[in-house]
Amino acid sequence: MAEAGKRSPTAVPQNICDGSPTCVLCGREANITKDETAANNTSLVSQPEANSDEKPYMCGECGYRTARESQLSRHMKTHTGGKPLKCDQCDYSAAQKCTLDRHLANHTGDKPYMCGECGYRTTQKSDLSTHMRTHTGERPYKCDKCDYSAAVKSTLDRHLAKHTGDKPYMCGECGYRATQKSHLSVHMRTHTGRKPYKCDQCDYSAAHKLSLDQHLARHTGDKPFMCGECGYRAAQKSDLSRHMRTHTGDKPYKCDQCDYSTARKSSLDRHLAKHTGDKPYICGECGYRTTKKSALSLHMIRTHTGEKP
Repeated sequence: MAEAGKRSPTAVPQNICDGSPTCVLCGREANITKDETAANNTSLVSQPEANSDEKPYMCGECGYRTARESQLSRHMKTHTGGKPLKCDQCDYSAAQKCTLDRHLANHTGDKPYMCGECGYRTTQKSDLSTHMRTHTGERPYKCDKCDYSAAVKSTLDRHLAKHTGDKPYMCGECGYRATQKSHLSVHMRTHTGRKPYKCDQCDYSAAHKLSLDQHLARHTGDKPFMCGECGYRAAQKSDLSRHMRTHTGDKPYKCDQCDYSTARKSSLDRHLAKHTGDKPYICGECGYRTTKKSALSLHMIRTHTGEKP
């Protein structure tokens, strides 16, 4: 029997990710290190009491609440940085077995979960659930500042940055700022020249996966996204979204110097050049300058090659 004023360690029945028993307080019968055990001390765990709410376990660091001690134990690793689970094929490590399992699927290529609507396959059941929202139209993540809603939380987070203007991630090379760390990582490739996405049908490589996807469509000719109004087909969902503006008349890109608006960002950029006088595209043959890359290409054909477009 426990001494007065002391609590006996409470064994968590099951770990949701891997099914192993885990004790939050002492670490017994669990595959965690002593350092991780120390991080899960009683000062950071709110034990359940009579008539407590549905999420009685609270993190003392950030206020995160959960219904299970095992979930709190896993959450604490976000503060301690503990990643005891190692990939046996590379140097990747993870705090949770389910996270490691997702990573291992990158090595094996195994995607057991398939969408019955379109054939999309994924490594995780949760990813399939998220994907299904593209068919059902469900958008559970709501913006509390406007009527915007999203199917994925990360998409809502990016949207919220438009309200706050917050761009905490900055490039040390050129001062570029981003709302997402992943966006900064992708941007850095413009400085390093790294192009990790390789085409398996030719020697093309790209800095962005989206660019590779667009390139691959040239090989396959696949255009799965179709406009219900006019039959237009596109290789990318984003291309179809832009096309739909020709039917809806939506012009979300506004000039901040006049009342001009347009359906495309590239069109707004060209328009803004009229205000600034900027002509970034220059002919190496004669010094001709223009606001448009397409105009420079046309100039080169007509003036220097003698070809007739």
